[in-house]
Amino acid sequence: MGGVLAVSALFTSAPPSSAAPPQPPAEFGTDWHDPVTAAPPVPRPSGAHSCELTLAEARFRDFTPYKGTYTPPEGCGDRWSTVVLRLDGRVKGRQYDRLGHLAIGGVEVFRTSTPQPSPDGITWSVETDITRYSDTLRRPQPVEMLIGNVVDDTYTGVIDVTVTLTFYEGNHDPANVPDRVIPLATPSLTTPRNSERILAEVYATGSGGGCEEYWYMTVPDAAPYSCRAAGGPHREVRISVDGRLAGIAAPFPTVWTGGWSNPFLWYVIPGPRAFDVRPVRYDLTPFAALLNDGRPHRVEVSVAGVPAGQTGWSTPTNVLVWQDEGREVVTGALTRHEQSAPANSSVYTPGTEHRLDTEAAHRLTVAGHLNTSHGRVTTTVTRAVAHTSVHRWGDGENPDALTATWRDDETVSRGGTSTRTHRTYTMDGETTLGAGDRLRTVLTLSDRADTLALRNGKRTRWSRLDDTYAGDATYTTGVPRDQRHAVGTSAERYRLYGPGGCYDRSLRTAQGTVTEDRRRC
Repeated sequence: MGGVLAVSALFTSAPPSSAAPPQPPAEFGTDWHDPVTAAPPVPRPSGAHSCELTLAEARFRDFTPYKGTYTPPEGCGDRWSTVVLRLDGRVKGRQYDRLGHLAIGGVEVFRTSTPQPSPDGITWSVETDITRYSDTLRRPQPVEMLIGNVVDDTYTGVIDVTVTLTFYEGNHDPANVPDRVIPLATPSLTTPRNSERILAEVYATGSGGGCEEYWYMTVPDAAPYSCRAAGGPHREVRISVDGRLAGIAAPFPTVWTGGWSNPFLWYVIPGPRAFDVRPVRYDLTPFAALLNDGRPHRVEVSVAGVPAGQTGWSTPTNVLVWQDEGREVVTGALTRHEQSAPANSSVYTPGTEHRLDTEAAHRLTVAGHLNTSHGRVTTTVTRAVAHTSVHRWGDGENPDALTATWRDDETVSRGGTSTRTHRTYTMDGETTLGAGDRLRTVLTLSDRADTLALRNGKRTRWSRLDDTYAGDATYTTGVPRDQRHAVGTSAERYRLYGPGGCYDRSLRTAQGTVTEDRRRC
């Protein structure tokens, strides 16, 4: 995944200006600023020779996927220091937010959602680092892309996209780029017999327009609310090997660009990760000795908490494998497997203000050793997830409010190196419907992560991320678009620190106009 600043970004080509910001209009009109985020672009290696190719060009108006063929670029060899995927999109008229994905050779390399357009039309761009899929990119492959869409007399927006890949010639970081990438098209997985490190990545998204799009606000069956789940709002993405739990994770509470019943929150600044859905990653190396026997094994992904038989979650999965060049077969053993009993409590308190208090937690530790060409290597993975939330709502679900925190702490120890990652996601929002059918939503979202790597007790790498969004928007419901008299402000501050430097950028908007674009580093 590259160095400390190797993060993906949605961006505009214009740099921040020192000129006085434009004055926003009194309310939203028929056009507004193109989508923009405070996140940095993908770092490029300076001075490296590069090659660019077009991977896909499509106009999505229904659920027909784009199908094409990928051919490796000429003139850039087959080893790259960085590979950047970029999507350029255009849409105008009226349209919902739509979820999309792109696969090369069956490997999902990109998952995204779309902004909602203005009547006059918008353009946007997203880029992400896909260097870790270099194994897939060295051979010709089929390409499939889909942004499922509906176009009719009311929803007129055709989603027009172009996807390009840019390859930068050079040597990649072997710690971040696997030797093999295996898409998990079925639950059956056969790995190379000399695997010495195995990761799984799951593009887990709750979506589809039903209640699982707002899984964090579901309530137990006994509570009077429109979205119900027997176990309440707690969700946990799990992966198992031959029926044994191998990894747990807290899903990120992504809010798409129509989320919380108020698209005016998201017309310019999307919520964190909305346009670049990053996968959940699991270190399965403790299970490598079992997987290295040359036989197929059953690897399954599930989302705990989803009501039985209910759809709404997508979990495409890739397996990343690093091989031992000095051994044809790597042996070893799974030596430890311990988990706490999953805790999940949702307590409903009726009243004029209904209230649901949820607390959940789960912990898993797995360890195993491998007899590699460079000695016996032991890997221990400990992961703990926790979720607390308070959901308050009135009769008719007005008002409707949620305050929630998710924690996902992981420690991976291998040899003399230990990497600790503390992830925290927060959501604090309320929607009210007031006089004159004026709907107001106030919402804050944050995506935070602290990472520390130690070798023999000495710090070798660290990073700290804080991506926080805040919005406040109001409009009149139940009237034509030109009578909504919408107003709204939004802001994002993206801060990323590490030994390689500092990145700190803030954006503010009002009524669709960018009023501040400030960098502090």
